[in-house]
Amino acid sequence: MTVRFDAVTVDWFGLGTVRLEGQTGAVVYTDPGPERYGVLDGFEARDGDLVLVSHGHHYDPASIRRVAHEDALVVVHESVDATEIDHADEEPEDLPFDVERVRADESFVLGPLDLVTTPAYNDPDGPHTDEDDTPYHFDGEGCGFGVTIDGITAFWPGDTDALPFHERMDVDLFLPPIGGTFTMDRHEAASLAETIGPDLVLPVHYDTFDAIDTDEEAFVVDVAKRGVPVVLDE
Repeated sequence: MTVRFDAVTVDWFGLGTVRLEGQTGAVVYTDPGPERYGVLDGFEARDGDLVLVSHGHHYDPASIRRVAHEDALVVVHESVDATEIDHADEEPEDLPFDVERVRADESFVLGPLDLVTTPAYNDPDGPHTDEDDTPYHFDGEGCGFGVTIDGITAFWPGDTDALPFHERMDVDLFLPPIGGTFTMDRHEAASLAETIGPDLVLPVHYDTFDAIDTDEEAFVVDVAKRGVPVVLDE
């Protein structure tokens, strides 16, 4: 189902893969793939002007090729290293696209698009750690993205806990992960949505595999009760 929000259309494919298209025709993808989860099975649009990769777990060259057109810009967090990723057989710089490495604290103007990056990680003292109390995502190993298309700012925070600076974000369309385990869960995401107060919340990063199964309908009820518009794309 395509969600239409003001000047932007939104499609969620699964995990962190979202397609955003503005009225002027600019197309942005967040975290395409990875292929092993079947997120983009049968999809070969190759229409993306801008492809955003938040961290190594979501870096997949084959999926990037499915969504990016030949003149696309691929923006990749600086930590991504294909030699450390089982499903990646080439570095971002070896892809047949323009590639830009970014830190988690930058801002850019990319033609008609504005882009900012934000930190994305699990708090070592928080609930999203493994059995050894090791964070699934360390500070410095990934980022979130805020992208403004035709006046609408969409924010995908990446694989992250709800962090204090998130509460100060100025967001029109909030795309929070709600699956828990590796990211904020639906309760934490709902509380953050209430604090941010976006014009629309569309949850992502849930139900793609067992570890991130959640009750998305309960999330919708929770957010709606807080007075924040919310929609599912399923």
